[in-house]
Amino acid sequence: MKKGCFICLEGLDGCGKTTQTKLLVKKLKKLGYAAVYTAEPSSGKIGQLIRRYCLHGGKRVSAIVEALLFAADRFEHVKNEIIPALNTGKIVVSDRYVYSSLAYQGAAGLDLKWIEAINTHALRPDLAIFIDVEPEIAIKRLKSKKSVMENLGTQKKVRSVYLDFVKKGELVMIDGNKSKAEVAEAILNFVTNFLEKSNLRGLKGF
Repeated sequence: MKKGCFICLEGLDGCGKTTQTKLLVKKLKKLGYAAVYTAEPSSGKIGQLIRRYCLHGGKRVSAIVEALLFAADRFEHVKNEIIPALNTGKIVVSDRYVYSSLAYQGAAGLDLKWIEAINTHALRPDLAIFIDVEPEIAIKRLKSKKSVMENLGTQKKVRSVYLDFVKKGELVMIDGNKSKAEVAEAILNFVTNFLEKSNLRGLKGF
């Protein structure tokens, strides 16, 4: 059974992350890779609860509740979607993953070690990319406020946590202030170089 590859894209709300994740999957498919798109919160029952109760409830709930719900959703996401796809040799590209919990709930004051502890079940990604955009720019890009976390104060704190992970070498930073096409090209170049260097050429052709 050929080994798959797990990639996640992270960033502030409004950084273009969802667009870039879908573009990456599309471009990898054109190159012959068996790439699949997935996202967090997941499409499962817990993911739906998070969207309704945490993100769009009108008022932000306790960061502890957020972290626990995201960890539970992530367990099901990994078990039901990510691992099965990887076991068939696919490249799984996730729109947000565990770093979002660390950044958003960490920015809300929770201890990062505790967040990591409740996510010990989370599969470590082979490659984690952070699309960096200034919070002021990200907020302006949002056509309308979609969640309780989409405000300048929160986004500034979140970016600070993300940048700490970049400094630690856990996240690869891509400049998201450029045009959509330029950002997409930068991400694709980095990912394809990573796949080549990781001897994952065999992922083509599924």
